[in-house]
Order: sequence, then structure tokens, then C-alpha cells
Amino acid sequence: MRWNRRNQLLLVTGGSGFVGRHLTTSASLGQWEVVAPSSATVDITSPERVREQIRQWKPKAVVHLAYRKDDPRVIIGGSVNVARAAAEVGARLVHMSTDVVFGGRSLPYTEHDAPTPNTDYGRWKADAEAEVMAVDPGALIVRTSLVYGTERLASIQLDVERTLRGQASTTFFTDEYRCPVHAADLTAALAELARRPELTGSIHVAGPESLSRADFARHVASWMGFDPAHLRTSTIAESGMQRPANVVLDTSYAASLGITCRSVAEVLRR
Repeated sequence: MRWNRRNQLLLVTGGSGFVGRHLTTSASLGQWEVVAPSSATVDITSPERVREQIRQWKPKAVVHLAYRKDDPRVIIGGSVNVARAAAEVGARLVHMSTDVVFGGRSLPYTEHDAPTPNTDYGRWKADAEAEVMAVDPGALIVRTSLVYGTERLASIQLDVERTLRGQASTTFFTDEYRCPVHAADLTAALAELARRPELTGSIHVAGPESLSRADFARHVASWMGFDPAHLRTSTIAESGMQRPANVVLDTSYAASLGITCRSVAEVLRR
């Protein structure tokens, strides 16, 4: 199949996911025409299916969002398959990664810091980053943080709502710091970065402030009209869980390119 329309074609994997749904309907797409094959159409763990679809569509760029948090075959192997197929047709690849490739420290992480994951998911994502860049050195790795929405809600927001309605009993940590980013801001950045093939390596796109999960949950509760005092809070140490704690992304490189994201207070203003 050949693409004959005037607009440039952007192929999105994981288009039915939270970020994918925001990207495929984003007002920031501009001249991008988007195709987002379903997981039934493109099993990214199958190199043949991925190669077939990307060769068929011949996109100008690929934004790779598809993942399963508990499956390294998808996270690592699937990412390599997408990267290899994109490179074969000369498509620009923007690969979505995460802040939890870092294990947590007192200083913000820049793009020059080596990954230091301390969870399986973080290790798999760090491995995927390395293997994608080995296959396609012209790719761009976009690391982001806790993604949330307003028209569509992320899982942490639904956890807040269900907890305050008495339908769940989620505990929100006071010592786990992230840089929450609205999905619309993130997807606007992805659409722009797909147009910038001169940018390679990695870039951090996240919110401008660090908030604990507990403080973020309080913002969400107030925005929803609930009393945030009713939220249950604790610490990672008290929970006995192994999680990255203070993971703050330095986004000054993105800002130097004109890519900025709004604060939670600005987005969730009532």
C-alpha cells in the first residue's frame, strides 16, 4: 500500500493506550496523518508482522508507545522489532521510555546520566533503550514521568476517585517524587519531536515540578471535588515495597528546544 495524501504519515504503536489515545486525537498533530494499527493487526513481538505493516504504510515517522509492564518480550523484543522495521524504511523513530530507568537520588537526572534501575520494569525499559539505539542510532528516546489527563483519566486518578468513593483503599506515598505531566502536553511534544530527525539520543519531557504521589493525589482529589484529607498516605519504607523514590527529571534540554509542559496546579485549576 502506498500513501498518497499530502500530509505526512505518522504510525503509532499502542494507539489504544492512555497516551496513544491522546496522541491520535491531539490538536497538535498539524500536518501529521495518523495510523494506529491495533495490537491484533500488529503483534510487536512478531518481527515479520511489524516489518510487514511498516513496509506497507511507509510512514515518515513512528512513535512507539506499545508496552506491557509485566512482559519483557514486549518491552524489549517488541521495541527492537519496531526500531529495526522503522530503520529499514528510513522512518524517524520516537521511542517512549520512562523515568524509572533511574533508581532515585537527591539531584534531578539529566539525559547524560546512565540508567540505574532498581525494579524489573525499570531494567527492562533501560535494556529496551539500549537495544533500540543499537539498532537505530538515529532514534530519539523520550523519557517521561507520571502521565495524567483531564478528559480521560489515568489509573492513579481513578485510584484517587475509587478510594474516596469507598470503592478501593489505595495508599499514596509521601516519599515517592515524580514530575507529573498532562497527556496533552506530552503528546504535543511527541508530535513535534517526530518532525525533528536531527534530534537523537534521549530527551526528558515531563512536568516542571516534583510532587510526591500523595501531593499529586491531593491535587486530583481537590479537582474532583473531594476532601483530600480523606486520602490514605504512607511511605515506601513503611510499605516494604521496592520502588524508585526521588526520581526527578531535568527538562532543561527540552525547554531549550521550546518544549515545555504545564504544572499540575495550572492544569487542575478549579
